[in-house]
Amino acid sequence: MTLHSYMADLVMTIVFVMFLIVEAQVPVSFTQNYLSSTDPNHIRVLNAGGSVDLVLDQYSASGFASKNKYLFGFIELQIKLVPGNSAGTVTAYYMASDTMQHDEIDFEFLGNVSGQPYSLQTNVYASGTGDREQRINLWFDPTADFHSYSLLWNKQQIIFLVDQTPIRVYMNSEDIGVPYLNQQPMGVYSSIWNGDQWATQGGSVKLDWTMAPFVASYQGFSIDACQVQNANTTPCIANTSNWWEYVDYQMLASRQINDLTWVRDNWLTYNYCADRRRFKTQAPECARNPL
Repeated sequence: MTLHSYMADLVMTIVFVMFLIVEAQVPVSFTQNYLSSTDPNHIRVLNAGGSVDLVLDQYSASGFASKNKYLFGFIELQIKLVPGNSAGTVTAYYMASDTMQHDEIDFEFLGNVSGQPYSLQTNVYASGTGDREQRINLWFDPTADFHSYSLLWNKQQIIFLVDQTPIRVYMNSEDIGVPYLNQQPMGVYSSIWNGDQWATQGGSVKLDWTMAPFVASYQGFSIDACQVQNANTTPCIANTSNWWEYVDYQMLASRQINDLTWVRDNWLTYNYCADRRRFKTQAPECARNPL
């Protein structure tokens, strides 16, 4: 690498990280961007909307949804996950369209018995087709404090980030016949629910209701994205002046690739691209996506 390319890469990385840090520090009230979808016993809006608890018990799951739908941008939540024995619980944070052939981008936090690691499963649905799961173990205790979980979504790629570290990239592969998420506006959602049929050790460890209520806590409700008005996606598709469409965000810097490689080498536990039992033929996008 030449000195010029090294410095350019360093500047690109610093700009990207500094934006995410500044964005994460801007206080945003829950009610600015979101609405509750459950009763007050299962969603607690605290600190004048500065934080929210989602509660799962024997009577109800819980969740919230964004007031608007978006096409491209940057979405972030800071989450503190269910502590203690969280086996069987699923804390989901995702974007999704409301069409039959839907698009969807998922973070799913899969609880475990005390002392065992939380798994973070990510998935991508494009035009109704999913089965693109990847799982990592988180390298910190996500129940001890808040951590940021973010999506950077533009016309060329979707980056999943944990505390500004990229953990997965999904590239636009329309040129090789793979649908991409660039036409359907999506809302932002989060929920906590009973997934003990599959979530913990393949469903072998069930949810222990004597540990209820299970509580996931949220803050930092940032959305910096192109809002779709009256189902008209043209302005979002045509606009190239939003910061997330700048050339610096169309690919990973080499330092981000190093971070992604670190995640893959140390924390990846499942990758659909390597699963020959489920898929006899590797999906075409696998050869293009860094992870």
